[in-house]
Amino acid sequence: MEPVLLVEDKAELRAMLRKFLERAGYKVDEAPDGNTAIEKVRARRYLLVLSDLKLPGSSGLDVLREARRVDGSLPVILVTAYGSVEEAVTAMKEGAFDFIQKPVDLDHLKILLDRGARQQELLRENLLLREEYAARYGFPRIVAEHLSMKEASQMTQRVAATDSTALLLGESGTGKELFARAIHHLSPRREQSFVALNCAAIPEGLVENELFGHERGAFTGAGARKIGKIELAHRGTLFLDEIGELPLATQAKLLRVLEERCFERVGGTMAVEVNVRLIAATNRDLHAAVDEKLFREDLYFRISAVPITIPPLRDRGDDIYLLAEHFLERFRREFRKPGLVLSEEAKAAMLGYRWPGNVRELQNAIERAVILSPGPEIDAEALQLPSARPTREQLPGGMLNEEFLWDGPLEEVSQRAVAHVERFKIENALQESKWNKTRAAEKLGVSYKTLLSKIRALGLEN
Repeated sequence: MEPVLLVEDKAELRAMLRKFLERAGYKVDEAPDGNTAIEKVRARRYLLVLSDLKLPGSSGLDVLREARRVDGSLPVILVTAYGSVEEAVTAMKEGAFDFIQKPVDLDHLKILLDRGARQQELLRENLLLREEYAARYGFPRIVAEHLSMKEASQMTQRVAATDSTALLLGESGTGKELFARAIHHLSPRREQSFVALNCAAIPEGLVENELFGHERGAFTGAGARKIGKIELAHRGTLFLDEIGELPLATQAKLLRVLEERCFERVGGTMAVEVNVRLIAATNRDLHAAVDEKLFREDLYFRISAVPITIPPLRDRGDDIYLLAEHFLERFRREFRKPGLVLSEEAKAAMLGYRWPGNVRELQNAIERAVILSPGPEIDAEALQLPSARPTREQLPGGMLNEEFLWDGPLEEVSQRAVAHVERFKIENALQESKWNKTRAAEKLGVSYKTLLSKIRALGLEN
């Protein structure tokens, strides 16, 4: 939970109020004057502000105005001296949540605090899903109504208020970068840089250089110092997409950054200190990668403290319609086809399709349909969805996984299916026989030579 900002210049009263707030279950951050309070409000998010009206430097009204400018939903409760009702009324007109007079009635203060905290909670509930808040705070709206997405949204809001490392899990195209940007925009670091790097898109030999940068002369062609992504993200957020693709050596150096907040550029000897919040994402099973020695266990535990799973589009029910309408509205404007609508046939086709490319694939399908549709209605043909494929329940024993490619002529698909079943049977036979190929061949009813040939053809030698 975010803390309450307590602004009071008298040390004894501030200490008493802090003790009261902590006993009431609130975390507390203090400011002894208005100038300090304004700096703190600009630097991070608070649950609410409790401020004296009369302060050295900037006044309580100045604190109120700045708090409202930074976050229009932030409740500010002002403490006024007896007889300052007119000033309190002015403060209420400027957006104060409420005011309380000195000497402070602690029971009444507790009621105001609980009411303000509850209001803040309600205002931020499903914040990422509300278009008006997305527009106000400048982060991209996440279009969703499904319960699983609301849960992911709520987790995102909770982790955003902290400085913890977040791990976004989900298939490609589900919107992991969208969630990463939302975490950044909802965090105290929102005024600083958001730097993204797709680890899978960089050749292995260049990943370290991209992350850490290099010194002049570090290697042939390094004619000048280069600043890496980590250094560019200083004080801000670094988003590492597909972190499971990082080489093991680079993983070790990244772990040092997270634990010691420093690193050395390639070819350098001086430690560079950084303050970076890391958000990582992957579509791989990192736990399995740890077991296979492809991902460092210590780094896995360091980045997986707060995992957030983004569900695939096929598991989000009617969200398919919501997203389709969202994209359709955008492309209607872009391609100047204001009256274009989705036919019932097209809607049925979208709901029956598995969307292996998730939201990204749906966006591309709608864009293509808007371009190709000659009339006022988008039909199923304009979506150009691949041919239907069996559901998981229709597959024989689950042997053909969801990634199996069903497109193409019958003979071609049949050959792929045979190869898939052969791999399934051979792998199981080898495991059951503890990789004794002679016994595995007996189990499969084939010769030892045939088994060796198929193992080589299927790439199972290792």
